[in-house]
Amino acid sequence: QVHVIESGGGLVQVGGSLRLSCAASGRPYTDYPMGWFRQAPGTGEERELVAAVNWNGGDTSYADSVKGRFTISRGGAKNTVYLQMNELKPEDTAVYYCGVKESPYYTYVWTRLRDYDYWGQGTQVTVSS
Repeated sequence: QVHVIESGGGLVQVGGSLRLSCAASGRPYTDYPMGWFRQAPGTGEERELVAAVNWNGGDTSYADSVKGRFTISRGGAKNTVYLQMNELKPEDTAVYYCGVKESPYYTYVWTRLRDYDYWGQGTQVTVSS
């Protein structure tokens, strides 16, 4: 079983920065593709892709709304990933979830919600104006 933990959320003013961290345990020998999704409060909409990365950080994908402001990167430990968020806007307010795609096609970047196999509990990001 894979256990996923996110951290780093909080309250920040418009234009500020936050760095989210995600660590997935239970697969110590293989790096898997990972991604960040978010769900805005009270919308009833499903989680949307923020950014995703392949197994070694060599390929990434971003939502248009965050391109140029957010950066996804992999950490040195197995199955760790970061999301550096700069120039934050009120519309970035959401619960951010980290997902792990347990797939032999680990060179791919997986961008669909249903692609992912394991999720963390989420971390709240609130951007105040």
